Amino acid sequence: MKILDRYILKQFIVTFLFAIALLLAIVTVIDYTEKTDKYAQANLTTAQILSYYGDFIPWIAGLVTPLTAFIAVVFVTSRLAVRTEIIAALSSGVSFRRLLVPYFTGAFFIAAASFWLNGWVIPNSNKTRLAFEVQYLKKNISSSLRNIHLQLDKQVYFYMQSYNTLSKRGFQLVLERFDNNKLVEKLMANRIQWDTTKNTWVLQDWKRIKVDAIFAQTGQDHVAGLVESGMELDTALAIHPKEFENDYRKYDGLTLTELNEYIKTLRARGSAGIEVYEVEKYTRYASPFTIFILTFMGVIVSAKKSRGGTGFQIALGFVLSFIFILFFILFRTFAEAGSLPPFISVWIPALIFGSIALFLYRYVPR
Repeated sequence: MKILDRYILKQFIVTFLFAIALLLAIVTVIDYTEKTDKYAQANLTTAQILSYYGDFIPWIAGLVTPLTAFIAVVFVTSRLAVRTEIIAALSSGVSFRRLLVPYFTGAFFIAAASFWLNGWVIPNSNKTRLAFEVQYLKKNISSSLRNIHLQLDKQVYFYMQSYNTLSKRGFQLVLERFDNNKLVEKLMANRIQWDTTKNTWVLQDWKRIKVDAIFAQTGQDHVAGLVESGMELDTALAIHPKEFENDYRKYDGLTLTELNEYIKTLRARGSAGIEVYEVEKYTRYASPFTIFILTFMGVIVSAKKSRGGTGFQIALGFVLSFIFILFFILFRTFAEAGSLPPFISVWIPALIFGSIALFLYRYVPR
């Protein structure tokens, strides 16, 4: 690596680390100020609050990494341009493409670290953060669920009128099994309770109907078949109490491996709301590539020397960052609403900014 490469790479990485530390400090102070009253109401100790921010800070760092890299590139490159160091490098025979090498090297290190942290490390710390927020900060989240509809298998449908996540107890269970779109078995129970010692569900006041035939009489369907009933029945349903727990930002607490498995489970059950998890999955894969695109654009918009100094380029960097965030939120909303496929919605902002960068590349100094 040449001296110029080491110089630019060092400036890029140091500026990136300084910028992300500054942003994290600002965000943390603002967040603490907003939540001070809630901490006091919950009688939290200093150790509990510090532990929460130990999980909160990495999560925010993972979110702002691409934009922080972009801002760092703009700042470093604009300073090089103002001091005519870029002009000197180009005059010495270094091509603009060659000048991009240290930037992309830095982007590679940042993108690799970001992918690993966002994929596996930060989600594990998010589990603790989310549990803290649900327990102390989100008092409006109810522990009771109502009208639960699930598809446990291609031919098995589950319904429960109400369920309490604290007592792990539900009421008015109906489980229906079909074969070639014909009802073959129906299991009903007035109450259902999770047995923590046996790790099984216990049905109370239950009735099971194994259907022999379904026939119509006087305009209504009647079921004929074997009927069983009892007071208690242990059963191994293909569902766990964890799946009824509050799903407040659940995707933040899932590693990429867990996220892929959970999406497969939701697909197999035909569940609604799968788009939210798919968007999160594709965002984690797209984020490293976004860092490369924003790095490329950052060099382009700030490589030309400006009479006004670095202020204009830095301001332009913040404006473009704001537009990128706006595009990302807009298309993510479309995907979660089902208006766009999640894969496409995640990549559209990156493709738009990549196209803009390629267009502006024609006008950079050679």
